Amino acid sequence: MRTHLGSASLLLAGILVAAPGSALARAKITVVNANAPGIGFNDPTPATPLATNPGTTVGQQRLNAFQFVADFWGKHLDSDVEIFVQATFEPLACNATAAVLGSAGALTVFRDFPNARYPGTWYPGALANKLAGEDLDPAVGPGTGNDLRARFNANLGQPTCLAGSGWYYGLDTNQAANQINLVVVLLHEFAHGLGFASFASGTTGALFAGFPDVYSRFYFDNSTGKSRIDMTDAERKASAVNSRNVVWTGEEVTEEVREVLQPGTPFLTVNAPASIAGRYFVGTATFGPALTAAGVSGPVELARDAGGSTLGCTPLGAGALAGKIALVDRGTCTFNVKARNAQDAGAIALVVADNVPSALPAGLGGVDPLVTIPAVRITQAAGAAIKAALPGVDASLLLDMKVRAGADPAGRALLYTPNPFESGSSVSHWDTSATPNQLMEPAINADLTISVGEPRDLTKSLLEDIGWDDEEKKHERKKKRQQDREHRRGD
Repeated sequence: MRTHLGSASLLLAGILVAAPGSALARAKITVVNANAPGIGFNDPTPATPLATNPGTTVGQQRLNAFQFVADFWGKHLDSDVEIFVQATFEPLACNATAAVLGSAGALTVFRDFPNARYPGTWYPGALANKLAGEDLDPAVGPGTGNDLRARFNANLGQPTCLAGSGWYYGLDTNQAANQINLVVVLLHEFAHGLGFASFASGTTGALFAGFPDVYSRFYFDNSTGKSRIDMTDAERKASAVNSRNVVWTGEEVTEEVREVLQPGTPFLTVNAPASIAGRYFVGTATFGPALTAAGVSGPVELARDAGGSTLGCTPLGAGALAGKIALVDRGTCTFNVKARNAQDAGAIALVVADNVPSALPAGLGGVDPLVTIPAVRITQAAGAAIKAALPGVDASLLLDMKVRAGADPAGRALLYTPNPFESGSSVSHWDTSATPNQLMEPAINADLTISVGEPRDLTKSLLEDIGWDDEEKKHERKKKRQQDREHRRGD
């Protein structure tokens, strides 16, 4: 059975980094230029040829970048069926300070086709064709038989569209600080169209046309112990905002987590009293020393100045917090000022309790080379629980080296499920706690490279889990992993 989908836009406004990759082509991906004459890919505006992109017009450089990404993905996929991407550059939503860079998604989905691995399950068109070994929707042409739809913002960099920025069309990492690397954004968006996405509603929990999608078969909620396909609509809706409790269970991703994600997840661990004991997520600071596996431990004390304020914005008294983990409230002054005041009072660490509700704590921004104690932020709810248990709270701030950054304690990659729900971002991305930053996080980070697989990225592994694998190569990968583990044991 076939049905058509619309693609969801992704709001991005980051500066991107890319690096070239190479492999032998195994799938053919064709970019179908759906722009009218004179616009988009056909824009005749002269352009200076780049070292990696020899196009002499804006339109040709855009098309070259698209085809580069199509070829790149073709080298990492196995399919005997040609994949068609209907593509345009066109005006998209933007203003002087923000812009929708682009979007891509599957145009059609299929279920119960020949060789489908799961019955009653939606697959994106390109993957369904690969598994079936034939084009299930053979009409070729813009708006008819294409597998993916991709549209990108032609107005980027104009005065009314993220002014002062603009696309970088090179196929390398040489973009200026005010340019956005089209290739990395395209790698991200193509992945969505190839299957890095769920078709179920995140806001209602309803399955698309009453059937699950293959992505949801690998989505698991640690809190409820349920796969997404086994949940009710209400449970799916609640799970989509269950921050850092939702994981991907696919075998390929779980194997690669050990190779890709760095060990060490920061936590505030409350050791006593038992009523609030446990681990609390923290946002780390851009100033001061990084947390370590050894960490710092001590009693927690709510820091008050002479006037009784708990904001930590004024001196707290020499020695007043000697050997203590200082707890202060967010607000009024900068985070590094709070850290300096706690440090001057003898504190061994600073914990900032947020002043607004949130499911996850953000980091602490700022620069101060004189701060020598670690500082973190916790949620408003965690701060309230600790304050209610004072005095008598003992805690540790540390990196748990048994938990990889972006994974749960069992080593399964975390999916992005913030509260509140973020349309276009929630569920169909990796969690932002992943380190190194991943291509399929909900925003484009500055340190990304042109990479979709190990040892840098988990994107290809997820696509292999949903069906973009090759059994012979899968066996080879398992054999290599076993050899690598034996080699490490030998060392």
